[in-house]
Amino acid sequence: MGMTLVEKILSEKAGKRVRSGEIIIVDVDWVLMQDGTGPLAVDQIQSIGKGVKNPSNVIVFIDHASPAPRKELANDHIKLREFAENYGVVISDVGEGISHQIMAEKYISPGEILVGADSHTCTGGALTAFSAGMGSTDVAVASATGKTWFRVPESFKIIAKGDLPKGVFAKDVILYLIGLITADGATYKALEFTGEFFENMEIEDRLTISNMAVEAGAKVGLFPANDKTRKYLELHRKEIKFKEIYPDNDAEYEKTIEINLSDLRPVVSQPHTVDNTTFVDELKDIKINQAFIGTCTNGRITDLRIVAKILKGNKIAKGVRCLISPASRKVYQQAVREGLIDIFLDSGAVVLPPGCAACVGIHQGVLGNDEVCISTANRNFKGRMGNPHSFIYLASPATAAYSALTGKISDVREIL
Repeated sequence: MGMTLVEKILSEKAGKRVRSGEIIIVDVDWVLMQDGTGPLAVDQIQSIGKGVKNPSNVIVFIDHASPAPRKELANDHIKLREFAENYGVVISDVGEGISHQIMAEKYISPGEILVGADSHTCTGGALTAFSAGMGSTDVAVASATGKTWFRVPESFKIIAKGDLPKGVFAKDVILYLIGLITADGATYKALEFTGEFFENMEIEDRLTISNMAVEAGAKVGLFPANDKTRKYLELHRKEIKFKEIYPDNDAEYEKTIEINLSDLRPVVSQPHTVDNTTFVDELKDIKINQAFIGTCTNGRITDLRIVAKILKGNKIAKGVRCLISPASRKVYQQAVREGLIDIFLDSGAVVLPPGCAACVGIHQGVLGNDEVCISTANRNFKGRMGNPHSFIYLASPATAAYSALTGKISDVREIL
């Protein structure tokens, strides 16, 4: 019997053939911490008293409250900077961008293992890395020892047939899939995206899909490493680390899910759960107060190009705040070079610094009572954006941008 992507990656790391359900201990290639959960991990590392095993492979990101909105968080940042200085680990400071985007740009490669004190660490699966979120204590142990343990996940095989219709994007595909699987339907499973459609998908779209695997409960969301992967690594000067990785044709999957792309229309996730999905044309006159475009899900340059195409020559609706946050400094600089930032500003949008911004409800877009936000983020839980008396709808950058122009949740196919 052949191996799934998960089994191939973890077998190589374990130095033996492993199967789903098996408990293994493996070396870790990368460790990620961020300013929300990182201070807890730092405390645990210091209490363990063994230092950090591979300091150059531990990356601390100040991205969630970047720059700090209040003194308590500013003090957490000081703590993380001092930890980086004292232990020799890498610090990615204010303005550099979101951890998951920068890990893809600078660090992770196919076949590697990344653990992070952030649930959306699974984003790295787009580059065929076994990338998984963990608690701060587990991340501390991985930092101190260079190792961690996993139960090898069973895999769901995800196949998509056909072509994307007009106005439908990668974000719509993953929202639709989460609606099918439900929020806990893939708990501790691996979602493996295979077949011609997913194999031809560009890495930036793969990152969007892998990012949200955890919203179906999955441990990882993996794509095969192919020519698209190699080209992305070349673009970011990591081509030396490329290796092709595919699942075997006779790999055993717990479940196979097939999506007919021709049936899709733009998808919206309604409050207050990600799996509460519907097609946008089934919603009626939902007025919005804010559109938020960015995050580790949809703050990449391809996302911003789509938004610029829709906003160019138009004005944000009266009474609507449109906030746009590039996912990294590199993305921001590219948007400047291409003139996208000017388009955003001319439309009346507000451009925020690279970082998580309004996503986690700390600053830069906290909602008021009964306010409605359409967001390109990955979560719409009650209180997620700082106020339990507000409402968050998730959508693609195209849907969010067009809704910002109309003042209500709208079908972007009307103008494309």
